[in-house]
Amino acid sequence: MKKFLTFIFLITFSTVNSFAQGEKSDSWRTVFEKSGFVSTETYVQTISYFNKLASASAFAKLVEFGESPQGRKLYCLIVNKRGLFTPAKVRQTSSPVIMIQNGIHSGEIAGKDASMLLLREILIEKKKLNLIDNVTLLVIPIFNVDGHERRSPFNRINQNGPKEMGWRTTAQNFNLNRDYTKADTPEMRAWLKLYSNWLPDFFIDTHVTDGADYQYTITYGIDKHLTLFPKERNWIRKIFSPYIENFVRKEGFLISPYVGYVKGDFRNGIRDWIGSPRFSNCYATVQNRPGLLIEAHMLKPFKDRVYSTKALLEAVITLVNSHPKELLRMNAETDSFAINRYFKKHKAYPVKFKLTEKCDTFLYMGKKPLMVYSPLLDAKVKKYSKENLNVKVPYYNYSKVVDSVFLPSAYIIPYKYKDIVKIMRLHGIKIHQAGKKLKAEVEIYKFKNVSFPCHPYEGRFSPSYQYDVLKDTIQTSGKDFIVPLNQRTIGLIAWLLEPKFVDSFVKWGLFNPIFERKEYFEIYSMEPIAQRMFDSDSLLRKEYLQKVAADANFRKSVRARLNFFYKRSPYYDNHFNVYPVKRVLKWLDN
Repeated sequence: MKKFLTFIFLITFSTVNSFAQGEKSDSWRTVFEKSGFVSTETYVQTISYFNKLASASAFAKLVEFGESPQGRKLYCLIVNKRGLFTPAKVRQTSSPVIMIQNGIHSGEIAGKDASMLLLREILIEKKKLNLIDNVTLLVIPIFNVDGHERRSPFNRINQNGPKEMGWRTTAQNFNLNRDYTKADTPEMRAWLKLYSNWLPDFFIDTHVTDGADYQYTITYGIDKHLTLFPKERNWIRKIFSPYIENFVRKEGFLISPYVGYVKGDFRNGIRDWIGSPRFSNCYATVQNRPGLLIEAHMLKPFKDRVYSTKALLEAVITLVNSHPKELLRMNAETDSFAINRYFKKHKAYPVKFKLTEKCDTFLYMGKKPLMVYSPLLDAKVKKYSKENLNVKVPYYNYSKVVDSVFLPSAYIIPYKYKDIVKIMRLHGIKIHQAGKKLKAEVEIYKFKNVSFPCHPYEGRFSPSYQYDVLKDTIQTSGKDFIVPLNQRTIGLIAWLLEPKFVDSFVKWGLFNPIFERKEYFEIYSMEPIAQRMFDSDSLLRKEYLQKVAADANFRKSVRARLNFFYKRSPYYDNHFNVYPVKRVLKWLDN
């Protein structure tokens, strides 16, 4: 056995060494390369390749971090030049951590192949080994592993190859890139644990576009709006974007920001996108870390998408590797800024942004759009000609806050909602149990004008509502959970627990049972009670008579009239439409 292992080691060493010296080796060529750049690996082939990288290099380790609904393992390759493969050990070296995530939409798979080529150049050929002098890489080969294996040539009608590609959603039909806050899927819960343990200093998510045709091979998005720390916004605009664009252009690819068109036509101008943390790169932003969205262009050849993605990955790694302390310092300052501004100084936390009229001028390299008559549809439809069209246009990429909320000193989550707490802890949020009865002055949200859509979105019915803010003095139980705001995740806590936010637990439907009435009255039981209330309360009587006079529908409905009194009686459910999470204004006698 010992001789056999020695033989295997020598064969592996010989293969790696010969490849490093420039000799051809089929064992390290990818399916992408062997196919003439038109195919991509299966899940098994992909994980086999990543496992081989880890086996061949002392600088890499492949770790399992979860399992999909269909039983496939989720893997992450850790790359560190010192051979350090735990978050604690890496943090001691002050080495920035870059996470590269591939295949969240598994039809958009160019990032996986690009990562394989780049990792081979770093770990096996060693011609780019210097890229990991000062950084640690976490590379997820495929996130949506079940979708990856739902392979077909027909999965993405708008996309030019590969020959077979995966599917957008998971086996349970969830879009993982809408699941970052609510964390409904086992894949996302596993990912959140991985992310929180490592807390990457820079996050990258690789995609392929849908939408318009244009000249650019690759586009990118990095949030400049949810990024609340001015120094970070300045770094993105003045250092990061110019650097990566210049790098990728030197590699021979046209690159631009990932933009939308004003009124559907780039000649009217282009605009930035303001996201929310249900999306990958915006989730990183709310965690106080830069998050990059890579969008290779769907209509370009698969080969070009892979190599342009590889160039952009290399650009980011090169920049961070060259200035590791700068990124670490900026991230630490962003954490401190969030705590200082929104907890200590109690400034209003932004809820909603919109683009302003302020703009830059941008030379956009598009394709000439045409309106072409379709006999089938008896209408004109938009198509894109092969003619290149370069036009100077306004680029709207500045925003302003249009809504905000003042945050409390802490939130109280009743023990019965411990499942919500489990999700929050996966997000890296620090939460503790009260341990004893605590008295507090609190604010409570009571919802009104609640409505629901007819169809689910990502498996959930998201309520629309308004609410009133009530004040009360309460006492917790010893088991109730306390979420302090004096922590680096203060922004994420707000996004999850404040109902104003579009990605809050309430908005995603995690508290929908509070909107259901479970007790009702019989008319014969309620009528004498209503009569006594009418006779004994002059103010109530006046309010009732005014409503009878003003509202014809109310006047005609016996049940509506009795419900008027029922809602004001002690029999009415005082938990109905009341948000169970309470905002602590002040702790009393503790």
